[in-house]
Parts: sequence; structure tokens; C-alpha cells
Amino acid sequence: MDMRVVFLGPAYPPEMQHFTRGLAEVGAEVYGIGDTRAANLPPSVRAHLSAYLEVPRILDEDDVIERASKWLRGREIDRVLTNWEPTVILAARLRERWGLPGMSVDAVNGFRDKQLMKDRVKAAGLRVPFSERVVRTSRAEIGPSIREAAERVGYPLIIKPIAGAGSADTYLCRDAAQLEQAIVRTAHVPELSVEEYIEGEEFTYDTICIEGSPVYENVASYLPKPLEARSEEWISPVIITVRDLQQPKMQTGIALGRKVLKALGMGDGFTHMEWFFTPKGEAVFGEIGCRPGGARLVDQMNFTGDVDLFREWARACCWHAFEAPRERKYNCGIIFKRAKGQGRITAIHGLDSYKARFGKHIVDDQLLRPGAMRRDWKQTLVSDGFLMVRHPDWDEAKRISFAAATDITMFAGG
Repeated sequence: MDMRVVFLGPAYPPEMQHFTRGLAEVGAEVYGIGDTRAANLPPSVRAHLSAYLEVPRILDEDDVIERASKWLRGREIDRVLTNWEPTVILAARLRERWGLPGMSVDAVNGFRDKQLMKDRVKAAGLRVPFSERVVRTSRAEIGPSIREAAERVGYPLIIKPIAGAGSADTYLCRDAAQLEQAIVRTAHVPELSVEEYIEGEEFTYDTICIEGSPVYENVASYLPKPLEARSEEWISPVIITVRDLQQPKMQTGIALGRKVLKALGMGDGFTHMEWFFTPKGEAVFGEIGCRPGGARLVDQMNFTGDVDLFREWARACCWHAFEAPRERKYNCGIIFKRAKGQGRITAIHGLDSYKARFGKHIVDDQLLRPGAMRRDWKQTLVSDGFLMVRHPDWDEAKRISFAAATDITMFAGG
């Protein structure tokens, strides 16, 4: 049986290249559509594509739909897939335009629009943060609207985009002064959510689903919470996948996540949810996307169980099958580093001694080396690179991860 798949953005972001490979490895003919120049496609991507349509701008949905429909006229297509947040609606629109199976625009909107998402999850009887939508009709109006919403929500509160990914343009406001700063900083965002801040630990709940049912599940711990990690440049954010998902705390979040998937009408593919465990022992929904987590989270999950989820995601979406073992062998930590100073990386202190102590537990080293330009840490969690480590014992995995956070220092200048 043939399987012909349109995959949006097969080369960008870089993780998409692995999903392109995964589709080809499970037997799909992959028709890529993206705004990466065809001449600039990496050979490893080109090798796994049956054809490629270069478009001027992948986020111009109407234009892409018309170009793709003309390009594929006369060809049969079985799936339209994407794993990049900004293109999930486009994929759903293409499915509806061509009458293909998969999640509808309405269903995908429930994973994209943060207020609609919370409304639907709340309607299912699940705990969500109290929130209000604020629509920007003019720069003059948005300030009063946000202040009024803040009075109803109460402090501390969060301001973030209705349609966004990660913690970009997201601000914690503990008082009116911080609220005024956030109003200025989000002046470019057309729609905002003003929502209750939840005290407690923050985790992910990640899945690969077939017809809405998880065939793979993962939980990872944010150390510290993402909002705190992006508030201070000196922090080295740590994320660790949890090997033992049978712990009562983890089971509380997993039970919540499964109900959220049902409430939102999940179909096939990856999901990435964030949830909170409060001091009272309550699991509270944060938000969810119908795509994988970024910042190398899929790599972490692969190293947790020695599996290839790039390929297994493809198998689930194409053939409704999952063949990887589900045993979780390790807790896998990723440690993102941010250099002191600006410009090019000049030195890395402590890396050699760290590797001497923990070398056998390091599974990936993607730190920028001297001579490379610093990245903007506010625009990418990956920042100036990362180390990835793993250990079967949670306490050891945490100790090894935090040693990388505290004992390695990167410098930049010039």
C-alpha cells in the first residue's frame, strides 16, 4: 500500500529534518513544502523527499494552499502533516481543502488558541488557570483592557500571547508595576491571555497518539519553571525526563493529560502539554500543543528509552502502528548554557573537569565553541548550546545535570 505524505517545513526548524527521515523510513513518499530555498536543502533532507515545493513564505497560508493545490493537481495524497507550531492550522486547512483524514481546523484551533483551549478543557470539568482574552484593537485601548482583566484575575498573574509557543512574550506580573512593564513589552502582540499564576512544580506531558489514544507517554521536569529560567540570563535551565512514571505525582499529571486529549479531540501525532503540581497535591492544566516539544525534547525522550521517536511518530501517523519498546531506561537531562558577555565565545571553563567526572553519562555535547557568535538567549531556549546527560537513578541524574549548570561557565567578548 502506498502512503503519500505532504510534510510542511521538512528542513526548518532543524528538528524537522529528522521527522522527514522518519517518514521516508516507514515507507512514505514525502512531498515537502517549505520556504527554504530548494538549492539550500541539506543533502540528508533531499535524500528523503520525493518532491519539494519551494514557496515564498510558508506562513502565508492562502498563498501556500493555492500553490500546493496547483502543484499536486492530478496526484493522490494520503496525509498532510506538520510538527511546527506556526503551521498546524495550515496543515488542517490543507486537509479540509483536499478532503483528507486528520484533525480539522476547529480541533487544531483548540490546541493553538490558548483561551479556546482552556475553555474546552474547563468544560470537561478539569482544573485550568482562570484567564481572560484581551484583543488589541489599538495601542491606546490595550492598556486599559489588560488592567481591567488583571483586576478580575488578581495577582500574581501571567500575560502571554493567545497563539504562541514556548515562553516567548510571556511575563509574570506580581504587582501593578510589573503589569505596566509587560503591557509595553507585549505592544506588538495582537491577542493576549491574562491568566492566574499557578504556584507549584511544572512538568511536561508528552505523547504520541493514534486516534487520540497515547501509544507513548513522557513526563519531564522543568528546573526551574520556564518563566523563571527566561527571566535571568545567569540561569542555566535544566529539563529532565522522568524515568519512573508510576510515582503518584506523575500519575496525577498523566491522568490529567489523558483527559485533556479527550476533551480537545486529539487525533494522530505528537502532543506537548505543560502542567503544574501544586503544594496541595493538585494537578493543574497549563497549555498543550498538537506537536512535539522543541529545544531537543524529542532527543531527550529518545535517549530515555533508546528509541527513535522521529520514526515512530511517522509510523503512528501513516500506519496507525507503534513498534518501539516502551521501557524507560534513564532519566535524561538537558542543560542549556548562556555565556557571560556579548559577541563571540572566547572560553569555556570547567568543561574538561566536568567530562572527567561524568563523561560516561554524557550523550550529547552541543555547546558553542570559541569563535562562534553568541545566540540571543531570549529568543531561543537552546541559547549558547547544551549538554545532554542520562542516568537510571533520578537523584544522580539531577546531580549530574546541576553540576553542568553550576560548574561550567562560558565567556564571550569582542
